[in-house]
Amino acid sequence: MDSTSPSKAWNLSHLDVPTFLMCPPLSYNTSEPNNIWMEDLDEIDRKVDDKKAARQFQALYQFLSSRGVVQLLPVPADCGLQDLIFTANLGIILEHLPAKDTVIISNYKSKPRIGETEVGVKFFQSMGYKTIVPTTKFEGEAELKHLYDNVYVGGYGLRSQKETYDQLEDQFGMKIIKVREDDPYLYHLDCSIFPLTYEKTIVCTEILSSKEVKEIEAVTEIIDISRDEALPGLCNSVRLGNYILNGSHIHELKRGTENYRLELAKNRKLEDIAADNGFELALFNLSEYQKGGAALSCMVMHLNRVSYQYRLI
Repeated sequence: MDSTSPSKAWNLSHLDVPTFLMCPPLSYNTSEPNNIWMEDLDEIDRKVDDKKAARQFQALYQFLSSRGVVQLLPVPADCGLQDLIFTANLGIILEHLPAKDTVIISNYKSKPRIGETEVGVKFFQSMGYKTIVPTTKFEGEAELKHLYDNVYVGGYGLRSQKETYDQLEDQFGMKIIKVREDDPYLYHLDCSIFPLTYEKTIVCTEILSSKEVKEIEAVTEIIDISRDEALPGLCNSVRLGNYILNGSHIHELKRGTENYRLELAKNRKLEDIAADNGFELALFNLSEYQKGGAALSCMVMHLNRVSYQYRLI
């Protein structure tokens, strides 16, 4: 792996409030389908309503920034990067390193996203971070979930390579539980695994092997969900203090349809998990971003994980 020279001692990750990276939807579009969710839509249904997308982004941004700090990623003029808004794929800050100054920038498999790597490197270097781009495929925080200390779970098979995690373990003293992904509708790890607290993790176990489940059980308490609950994006959540943030466009769905049933079941499951663990649930309509095959967690990259330092129960 190639890395830059050492960074400054202080950066945004050292703030003692939840801090995130988002990107305004200035270059967002769905012109080139690059996942099965997009391929399932025809060109008309996939077309983005730019004004509505801006309003939906603003609602999520305002909620996050009212309870933490949100740094906005500058969008290069005429960059043509349709998915740059999905910052969770841009990289991951290694939370277990005390300096919190190292960002693993994505080496994208998805062709429309390859240009994002250069944007990420330049941005994080300008903010005082060391940047590292793996020589093998890797698609950021969406594929590598921090549990606690040096323990992570990494997804591979569709967008990222297992070899990436071997390199990270060797270079940074990480313990990465590696899980294979082969469901095209759950193509990033954030579709099936969501760390709720340092002790508990929401996991869609039915898509994992028994060996993988046992390895995860050895390091965290599993809150199990079904594939039907994962598909509408239950795990595509973000924790902000005592809130669980999740996307839901249920009010745009027709009652009695299968999509409505699945969305309602997902929301009710999240409500139960929130209540059982001392959280409140905050839902945001992000229907315009679903046209790009994305969910709420895709739009938010953690610059720190201060929220996880607080125990609610």
